Amino acid sequence: MAKPNKKGPTRTVDIFCAKCKTQLFKYRKGGKGTLVKCFKERIVADFTHTPCICPNCGQEFARETLVRGTPSFKMIGGKVTFK
Repeated sequence: MAKPNKKGPTRTVDIFCAKCKTQLFKYRKGGKGTLVKCFKERIVADFTHTPCICPNCGQEFARETLVRGTPSFKMIGGKVTFK
């Protein structure tokens, strides 16, 4: 499998906690589908203190994993929203 390109898409989305609506990331997302994973190299701004934990309500919203050999966060279904 090919690695994701480093530059990535130019469109940024804001990722929020679904429970308390706190902003978690500003992310360069490609495509128009749902948010399944976030490559760490595409995160523009990170508002979390500990990885994968919401800073406001303490809910775990993702798991750290490798996707195509690249470090990323795999989102847990229904825990995050994005605009």
